[in-house]
Amino acid sequence: MAFSTLLRRILRSGFVNFLRNGFVSAASVLVMTVTLFVMGGLMLLFVLLNTSLAMLKEKVDINVYFTPETPEEVVRSLQQALQQQPEVKEVRYISRDEALRRFIARHQDDAMTLQALEELGENPLGASLAIKAKEPSQYAQVAAFLKQQQEALRSEEGKPFIDRINYFQNKVAIDRLARIIDAAERFGVAATLVLVLASTMIIFTTIRLAIYGARDEIAVMRLVGASNAYIRGPFVFEGILAGALAGTFAMLLLWPIAYFIGLRTKEFFGGVDLFAFYTHYAGILLLILVGAGALLGGIASFLAVKRYLNV
Repeated sequence: MAFSTLLRRILRSGFVNFLRNGFVSAASVLVMTVTLFVMGGLMLLFVLLNTSLAMLKEKVDINVYFTPETPEEVVRSLQQALQQQPEVKEVRYISRDEALRRFIARHQDDAMTLQALEELGENPLGASLAIKAKEPSQYAQVAAFLKQQQEALRSEEGKPFIDRINYFQNKVAIDRLARIIDAAERFGVAATLVLVLASTMIIFTTIRLAIYGARDEIAVMRLVGASNAYIRGPFVFEGILAGALAGTFAMLLLWPIAYFIGLRTKEFFGGVDLFAFYTHYAGILLLILVGAGALLGGIASFLAVKRYLNV
């Protein structure tokens, strides 16, 4: 028998059997839909959490504030020393004049502060350096290096040039968010494995029931010399079809969820639009869910046929 002819018969038989076993097929699709829906939801959740963590990391830096009397060459010298450190990604110099302009811009609606600044008659602010590390875990080494420089850089009178070091304020939030993501990933993997196992068992049982109902037909096919592939193929195709339908239904169920919470995540997480991500990567997400469902259904069906027929 030609391969194309065999394939057509397998697909036709599998589709007919899927429709014939309507209730058990629907049960398989329903269970796998729940499994794939949770899987897709966890994928969106991890995207949201990891994007938020990346945005928070970008806001983290160390600011070194110098006294107004610090010569510019001292600030520039420390900037060059920092740029040579392997942990440092970027060092931005903020002059006294720029610091004053920023201060005025921040307090443009505070008349009393601006009046006090005007009465002072001079720029009370010193220069500063904004430092970004390559990785958040490397800020500790950068802060230790700056602490040493704070002790070393002093005027002739012994006064330190570095007024203060602002060791990044978001460290606690980043560590907390990282722990949340790690716990969510562990929980998500565990929940997905449990659901996958439950789906596999249900599909396994469903296919075995279908095989039992067709036991006489199978016996006749084996007597006339039907190959193992011809006997097994329709049942495996049933599982693949059920998984593909479940993946499609899971994708459709995720649409209103992503739409409903999309605006809220954009407001709460500072610009992360979950619905925009869903629509942009809808094709890839659909391919993943349908592929995972088809693989799950196909494997469960194959195991059921192999065990029941002992072929």
